[in-house]
Amino acid sequence: MKAYLFIDFGSTFTKLTLIDIEKEEIIATAKSYTTVETDVANGYHNAYKELMSKVDGELDIVKKLACSSAAGGLKIAAIGLVPDLTAEAAKRAALGAGARVIKTYSYKMNNHEIEELRDSNADMILLAGGTDGGNTEVILHNAQLIADFGITKPVVVAGNKSSYDDIEKVFKDKIEYRLTENVMPKLNEINVNPARETIRDIFMERITKAKGMTHIEDDISGILMPTPQAVLKAAEALSLGTPDEDGVGDLVVVDIGGATTDIHSIADGAPSKPGVIYRGLEEPISKRTVEGDLGMRYSAESIYEAAGMRMIKKYLDISDYDVEEEFKRRYDHTDLVFTDEKEIKFDEMMAKICVDISMKRHCGYVEAVYSPLGTMYQQIGKDLTELNLMIGTGGILVNSEHPQEILKAGLYDSEDLNSLKPRYPEFSVDKNYILSAMGLLTMVDKNMAVRMMKKYIVI
Repeated sequence: MKAYLFIDFGSTFTKLTLIDIEKEEIIATAKSYTTVETDVANGYHNAYKELMSKVDGELDIVKKLACSSAAGGLKIAAIGLVPDLTAEAAKRAALGAGARVIKTYSYKMNNHEIEELRDSNADMILLAGGTDGGNTEVILHNAQLIADFGITKPVVVAGNKSSYDDIEKVFKDKIEYRLTENVMPKLNEINVNPARETIRDIFMERITKAKGMTHIEDDISGILMPTPQAVLKAAEALSLGTPDEDGVGDLVVVDIGGATTDIHSIADGAPSKPGVIYRGLEEPISKRTVEGDLGMRYSAESIYEAAGMRMIKKYLDISDYDVEEEFKRRYDHTDLVFTDEKEIKFDEMMAKICVDISMKRHCGYVEAVYSPLGTMYQQIGKDLTELNLMIGTGGILVNSEHPQEILKAGLYDSEDLNSLKPRYPEFSVDKNYILSAMGLLTMVDKNMAVRMMKKYIVI
């Protein structure tokens, strides 16, 4: 039996998925704690041993491909010119590459900011600024500061191409860097894919080794990308399809984790109502946002701060709870897994808040503008009101008996009339945790990945 093995080195668990190539079926899955504190190889081998115990007969593993978010995943600092334009474009490129953007800078950086950047835990810097042929002064100033302060993090340069010759002179023999296409070559025109791929290449070459992956390099075919990018690739394939396999149309993936809630949407997001004018930065068809203050354990206390008591009461009768203490307990004991119904209800309330707030931040909104011609309406961000499908993933959704009720918290609410959240999507859950594996499979056989996701996720 010929098979593919896909490995996800997660921040908590290392997850393995074994696929029968001929039957296009999941043979078995297994997981083990990611042993990033010692050597990730230990967790991998533990999971592999469990996986093999579930397999009968001869097995020929043709490829072993991996993605990783171990040790907090890929962390990037983004630098641009104007906060709402090139800095935002750089941020979107980094998020689309599967990174967590820990800091965004704009305009000419000062010494305090560059010292903060130098001392940060960022794995990489994305340096943008200026449209092609436009401002070169700011990006050159920031490049010079990076060189002068001896920053050792690799730099992806994705700004005004007119500055590249000078940046090469500044960085030569001082900074590890790569030049790629401008993330905003023209005003309001986004071009994030080249930067995404450059970030992924550096991740494969450098970051995975820094995370302790060297001990298993000989055992796998390669670590191809950060886990969130694998999920985004899977979502793209399922939504858009291939020349041979139909996609399912616009969709959103809601991934609730212990530290963050990630939203991936695949949709044009153009205004769906007549008379609404689009304003602001162009939205990519494939968009990912990460909410670092919305997570079930590591970010439990920040959920409490972000939601407030009014939203908590919306999703839970709090009369039997010491609410503040419950949030604190989950923050202090990140390994807590509950079986008691009362505790589960509290966790599901937290999950609903994560979905509600993260979808509101991800989706666009409409605002009224008063003009001499009368009231006009402008859309900022993506319109997801007509979305076809909402897919949930993450432990709280996979293990819940009420995943649809949790996902419904991300739908349009008449209390927030201006929001462009989805109205009537279908719901599904990635019960087998295969989205990251399917993202890896797209690199080998995209048609097969689409067929398998239809089979296991879109039921």
